[in-house]
Amino acid sequence: MTKPVCKIGPSILNADLSNLYNESQKMLDSGADYLHLDVMDGHFVPNITFGHPVVKCLRNKIKSAFMETHMMVSNPEQWIAPMSDAGTDQYTFHVEATNDVPGVCRKVREAGMKVGVALKPKTDILVVKDYINLADMVLIMTVEPGFGGQKFMSDMMPKIKWLRENYPDLNIEVDGGVGPNSIEECAKAGANMIVSGTAVTGAENPAEVIKQLRDSVNGVLNFSAD
Repeated sequence: MTKPVCKIGPSILNADLSNLYNESQKMLDSGADYLHLDVMDGHFVPNITFGHPVVKCLRNKIKSAFMETHMMVSNPEQWIAPMSDAGTDQYTFHVEATNDVPGVCRKVREAGMKVGVALKPKTDILVVKDYINLADMVLIMTVEPGFGGQKFMSDMMPKIKWLRENYPDLNIEVDGGVGPNSIEECAKAGANMIVSGTAVTGAENPAEVIKQLRDSVNGVLNFSAD
């Protein structure tokens, strides 16, 4: 595993979804390293967003960008093949949504995608010990999944610190209420993949905000850009 580097992935959940391609391209043009696509089924979480047909349409217009789908769904096995077909690069699913996390990890990798495992705020970090070797990334939620615009939970930082101390080469993603006001905490804890929603998509100058987030992470963790 290579040494992790800082990557900024705007969440387009709170962008203008009727203009998804242009909004996504704007984020990439502003310096985003990847796109974080929130898929919600109305069951695992109370909200509904979009599924693989939308991801496929977006992939047809944006050929090369790295796309992560954050699967906030009750049956993550069901959508592995459709999301792979849609052009997803990384399939991040919730450990709380399945009784067979290792099996889902294997199926995601067999489908040609990178494996991300996500933990809700109340989930004990120690559960990852059983399948950390099967994942490319661990996502620590700093809000309850399901809605954008929630307040950042500082008390999730010990989870990130524990991961970074025990798995120094692991990609650790943080998602939920992350922006200029909370990025220092995330960086100091050890996160290197930063998902930011409204702080970036709603900014007058998204490039400036992305740069600020990147500079904070690189400054604290001494990561260097690719």
